[in-house]
Amino acid sequence: MTVLRERAAASPLLVGTARLWIAAALLLIAMLVPAERSHTRLAQARDTTLGRCVLMGACMAAYQAAYFTAVTLSGIAVTALIAICSAPLIIASLAPMALGERLTPRVRGALGLGVVGTALLVAAPRGALDLTAPLIAGALLALAAGFAYALYVLLAKATLARMAPLPLTALTFAAGAVLLTPAVLWTEAPLRQLSLGWPWLLYLGGVATAGAYAIYSLGLRHVPASVAGIVTLTEPLTATLLGVLLFGERLGVTGVLGAALLVSALALVLMAHTAPADV
Repeated sequence: MTVLRERAAASPLLVGTARLWIAAALLLIAMLVPAERSHTRLAQARDTTLGRCVLMGACMAAYQAAYFTAVTLSGIAVTALIAICSAPLIIASLAPMALGERLTPRVRGALGLGVVGTALLVAAPRGALDLTAPLIAGALLALAAGFAYALYVLLAKATLARMAPLPLTALTFAAGAVLLTPAVLWTEAPLRQLSLGWPWLLYLGGVATAGAYAIYSLGLRHVPASVAGIVTLTEPLTATLLGVLLFGERLGVTGVLGAALLVSALALVLMAHTAPADV
């Protein structure tokens, strides 16, 4: 996204739409290969789970629109903090009721460490905030983005019991791409942005969206939704480390502490699923 802003002046809404279309196209192609499995996968797609895929696509489209709009109002740090931290909290709050999951003490501890670590990593070095109307509006949109993502994870976890990860992800992103396309009307010179930024858009859509979410769905099939939500808190850690290595950004003392807490949260989650029992 940093490169796209610098080299193509890319609008975040256009990026969100393009990455969903690219991911949907690649996943739909992959869903039909190998040919001998295509009939089974298409049969799954015609199941009643298709409605859930559309709903999940709506969640993903809402996430993209709310998140990127919030960035324009509140800035990247505040938006990332609220959206990324709220999602695992919402997942953990709803998973016991929606999915019958039990939050063990280790998982609760990992959730706390992860949220605090993310806060330190993303927001602590930014200083005091001026509570203006745009900032508050952006914060509410960021919270809506976190809620939309949490619903996506809960729906995906429930649907994976009856549908394979690849067709589920493919149909979800296809629905999301269709629903988000009208957002391109609010962008300036979209064709020019696409022509200048297509190599990076292909990467975002193919690797960071299609590949990442396909792998995420595979993992979500085998772990509780609350654990998957906690593990995704490593996303800001990865982004920060890449910022330091590729763009010369500075981490700072609070950033190092936040990174350490995030690593501790991940270790606690792994311990929770290798230990014989939680007490």
